Amino acid sequence: MEKPLKTAILGLDESGKMLLEAVQGLDYFSITAVADTDAKIAQQEAKQYNCTPYDDYRQLIMQNQLDCLFVAAPIHTCVEYLRTAIKKKFNILKIPPLARNFSEAAELTKLAKAEGVSFVVANPNRFSQSAIAMRNFIQENSSEQVFFVFAVSGKKTTPDPFSQKWRSDPVVAGGGVVLYDCWDIIDQITSNFGIPQQVYCAANNTSPDRQQRLYLTEDTAIITMKFNDTLSANLLAGKAANSLSNGLIAHLQDKLVRLEDKRFEITDSQGQTLRRDDFDDDNLGRMKKMLENFGSNLISPDNNPLISTAQENLKNMALIEAAYLSAKTGMPEEPARILKIA
Repeated sequence: MEKPLKTAILGLDESGKMLLEAVQGLDYFSITAVADTDAKIAQQEAKQYNCTPYDDYRQLIMQNQLDCLFVAAPIHTCVEYLRTAIKKKFNILKIPPLARNFSEAAELTKLAKAEGVSFVVANPNRFSQSAIAMRNFIQENSSEQVFFVFAVSGKKTTPDPFSQKWRSDPVVAGGGVVLYDCWDIIDQITSNFGIPQQVYCAANNTSPDRQQRLYLTEDTAIITMKFNDTLSANLLAGKAANSLSNGLIAHLQDKLVRLEDKRFEITDSQGQTLRRDDFDDDNLGRMKKMLENFGSNLISPDNNPLISTAQENLKNMALIEAAYLSAKTGMPEEPARILKIA
């Protein structure tokens, strides 16, 4: 495959616009088309980046033969077209979540494998300096046992209720804050500590209208995870987490290891700082590195291993599926049993 790779973007919300901005200056990709259900937004972005606008996702896919398709549109608006794109041999980079539920994620992943195309979930935090520092510490100090992890994920700003009204429908959206707001932190947990044996979740919506609440996805959740007899974790998500700093704290026998967006810190049991690294990278820079990995792999796969494949991200979907199932049954559920489906 020769560069530049002929590329299009579905969905021009905040994530889609970041993809457009991040791809600038990268020699791997040539943006030839953009699409959004709002024709005005599509035309504005197409004019700025000198490409063809579409307000119909199907038309973009049917009228173009692409090397890559970047998907930022909500999955419920484009899943059938995503299947078509994979069958047309488009390599896919998908903004999280991978899908609305595990079965949908497994189906898309199997289809991509059968068609011989790359399918990547855009986890730019895999490339954040603080996350890399955390990962390196865990790997280099495997003899130091982590026995408890406390994680927090909550957005400080409330999504526009009109632009994201679809998130109130569990069938359309697939989930609430656990699926849409916790992907990064769940990915950090599974990347560093593996898949928990059991997951227990209590989730609810704080809407005062009891009649309407049945039709809303959760806006707050507590997830408890048991990895083995010596390691467990808690994840506080959504509104309940808004007063706390996003990130996670790993408790070791004689120290605490703290991961935040731009900081990695180790303190002793008395709270004294043993190590503190502050970083200045941002989401745009991390997304550029994500795209560099994707593009370099497509052009020279033997020399550039692909990071964050859809297959790898099925473990995140299995954990999320287990959490939602637990919230319904009131019992602990096993992600590994769900993962076996794939």
